[in-house]
Amino acid sequence: MSDPAKFAASFAEAWAEPTPDRLVSLLHPDVRLVAPLMATTVGHDEARREFSRLFELMPDIRGRVERWSGTEDVVFIEFILSGTLKGHPIEWRLVDRFRLEGGLGIERVSYFDPLLLVGAFARVPSAWGRLWRSGLGPPMWRRRLLER
Repeated sequence: MSDPAKFAASFAEAWAEPTPDRLVSLLHPDVRLVAPLMATTVGHDEARREFSRLFELMPDIRGRVERWSGTEDVVFIEFILSGTLKGHPIEWRLVDRFRLEGGLGIERVSYFDPLLLVGAFARVPSAWGRLWRSGLGPPMWRRRLLER
């Protein structure tokens, strides 16, 4: 199996039963992660912290890979994330583009419509406190907009 195929299979396994450590194990120590609504993250420690914040927000989040495509050093993975937000189901489709180095993701750029998440949070006021405490809430969004 090639590195892209191994990476895609490992990605699918990690998101089927995700933990911050399982997700970080897919990444190169010098990884750079870019995604809508989140600050750009560099390195294992920051990545683990961001994944932990996500799981604080949605402890039951899971991912299901739909398809992938890749070359020797780039992999595109289309998948669906789903979970509940204070008992309200939420699901959104993403495409992550990974650059690989030594079989690990050294850069990930995630593509999805952030308005789906903003709308989901707006409809669940009881989740606003959890969003704020996670560090992924409005202050993070303002910082993310300023980075552009």
